[in-house]
Amino acid sequence: MKYKLFYTLKAKKDLAHLNKKIANRILDKLDSFIESDNPLSRAKKLINNKQEAYRFRIGDYRAIFDIDNSGKIIIFLILRIKHRKEVYKNF
Repeated sequence: MKYKLFYTLKAKKDLAHLNKKIANRILDKLDSFIESDNPLSRAKKLINNKQEAYRFRIGDYRAIFDIDNSGKIIIFLILRIKHRKEVYKNF
């Protein structure tokens, strides 16, 4: 099965505000998750949330995402990337 990774404008801004070394580490890790056979095995579903969102844990950072399972391609839409202390506020 094919997986694709897309970023919202907010997620791109979140990455731009991070240290370049940390941002590159996060991007590399997200790519490795997507290349695995079952990326959702590395994710955790968020509870008490209006959307059916999930999160990837990358060190002290979290990548919040939603999935679109349309046909044979599953799209991972990265919504936010923030430090674990901040990511769940106002989400």
